[in-house]
Amino acid sequence: MKLRIAPIHMAAMALGLGIGSCAQALDLTQAWQATLQHDPQNAVSQAARLAGSSKKQQAAALWRPSVVLSASAGAMSANTSTTGANFSASGFPTSNGVEFNTSVQNGSSTRWTLGAKQPLVSAERSAQSKQLEIASSVSELEWQSAQADLILRTAQRYFDLMLATRKLEVLRQQQKSVDQAWVEAKDRFALGDTPVTDSHEAFARSMVLQAQVLAAHNDLEMAQTVLAHSTGLSPSELNPIEPPAVVQFAEQNALESVIAQALANNQLLRMQAAQVQVAQQEVAKFGALGSATLDVVVQAGQDRLSGSGDFGSASNTSNQRMVGLQWTLPLYTGGYRSARQEEALRLEEKARAELERSRQQISQQTRGTWLALQTGPARLAALNAAHQASMARLDATRLGRQVGDRTTLDLLQAQNDASSAELALVQARSELMLHRLQMDAWLGQLDEAHLESVSSLLKTGR
Repeated sequence: MKLRIAPIHMAAMALGLGIGSCAQALDLTQAWQATLQHDPQNAVSQAARLAGSSKKQQAAALWRPSVVLSASAGAMSANTSTTGANFSASGFPTSNGVEFNTSVQNGSSTRWTLGAKQPLVSAERSAQSKQLEIASSVSELEWQSAQADLILRTAQRYFDLMLATRKLEVLRQQQKSVDQAWVEAKDRFALGDTPVTDSHEAFARSMVLQAQVLAAHNDLEMAQTVLAHSTGLSPSELNPIEPPAVVQFAEQNALESVIAQALANNQLLRMQAAQVQVAQQEVAKFGALGSATLDVVVQAGQDRLSGSGDFGSASNTSNQRMVGLQWTLPLYTGGYRSARQEEALRLEEKARAELERSRQQISQQTRGTWLALQTGPARLAALNAAHQASMARLDATRLGRQVGDRTTLDLLQAQNDASSAELALVQARSELMLHRLQMDAWLGQLDEAHLESVSSLLKTGR
């Protein structure tokens, strides 16, 4: 029987040729700096930060005086009648029971009012001001959290591309070895040295690897596309650095100390604690004392009506000026304020419960990351030993097959195990890097400086 590699096999091998190792390496810091310039999410968080900072100005404006000018003009009819009046004027005798009548039909009416009000006492306004100040501080925390999330996503995309590149390289190398074993199996079968099953087994494994190479190339292209869109770099510029063989971080603090630090500094928890404060102020807005207000009021205005009526030409002008205090206390609102206060109380309870739930989640996640960092070096050592053992087994199996002590299937399985061990080791190294960044995020410390430290470790291996 004559077996032949399908044409698609050659195409699959050619797909990886464009992945040149000679391209200039892209370190993690460079990827982050490019992301800052091109990732739309960064623009979103920056805009939200600037919008939130304006809330401080809104809070201050609540206690500044407000000035309102209104004016109107139009056609107006008016009739006035006064009876039983007392009339007194120079040169005329005093008269009682005097009647005055004026009439204007479709006359010209103008009105203007200028008013100013300076709040002095308002529990509702005070609560609203505090809410705006809290919201402004929350927007800064949201920006810090968004920056940390973007750093983590950038690092994840960076290592995803590195792993996809390495996986394709390993699979291509494995397929090359399997194809060589297949050719040898065919030759030895032709000489009558091995059964035909060896050729079938090698051919089947070659076809499986061909499919895996194609899938790995698709994964690599997607990883390149995601990172390219985020950084604005071309795929040819995306050549991530593989983590060093030895990954060693500074010694971690005790677990309870780390958890306490996370509960105190984590941005998400600080934001939710601020939401509890906002809810408390919402309750205060609708309390019994929150409805009364005291303001300084200054008003000036004029009403003027002129035209012709039943008694000839007429003109009425009224001017008003007032400076004083205005005290307002709603006596009955149909139950609206009490209902809003009840709602605010329930929302405060909800905010407190959400904060406690998040505290538990952050505590658990911090614990998990701390344990991963503690056991990471030992895990890497075990995987490295496993990789070395699998390579030794592969060499022994290859020699055993040459002398007839091992079958082609044994060799194929040893090659597969060696490739899997190599990929598991590389993946564990990148995961340890990500765990370091994730721990900084839980502690509310992840910024460009911490990213630079991990990037330096990638470049130096120390």
